Amino acid sequence: MKTVLLFRHGQTPWNAQRRYIGSTDQSLSPEGRAALAGRAAPPVDRLYVSPLRRCRETAELLYPGMVQQVVEDLRECGFGSFEGHTYKELKDDPAYRQWLDSAGEIPPPGGEGKAESRERSLRAFLSLVDDPGSAALVIHGGTIMTLMEALEDSREFYRWQVGNGEGLRCQWDGTRLIYLGRV
Repeated sequence: MKTVLLFRHGQTPWNAQRRYIGSTDQSLSPEGRAALAGRAAPPVDRLYVSPLRRCRETAELLYPGMVQQVVEDLRECGFGSFEGHTYKELKDDPAYRQWLDSAGEIPPPGGEGKAESRERSLRAFLSLVDDPGSAALVIHGGTIMTLMEALEDSREFYRWQVGNGEGLRCQWDGTRLIYLGRV
């Protein structure tokens, strides 16, 4: 069994404004940095991060000076034409309603569907878990929910929502993630 910590990146300006932020490469907001400053994360042997700046900056705050292994396929899903918009701005758009009604299975225009995101994220995760020792992944809320839905016994998606800078402590038994609590 191996300890795996799944952290969501700290707050960005668009997170604070409740805008969809998938592939947009934003830095942490000053509030996001302040919330993470001085926070002691549990020690791990390996640190994996999404390539997006908000994750790399969060990893540096949680694990100062630790080598970050960037994993391209741990990025957030792409929201296509919904990127940068709020629910209020999109609520009357038929394509947005269709995407919501499908629980993300239908991709947003110019974006990535849930199945594509799941396959990519799982492939990336499974390529990492054979490495020895404990690991922290500093990734995205959607990526965490996708991995937990696919690899934890409840098979629920929204149960695994985490706030900015929050995380989940799990054990990997070789085939599934066993949830142990919040970090």
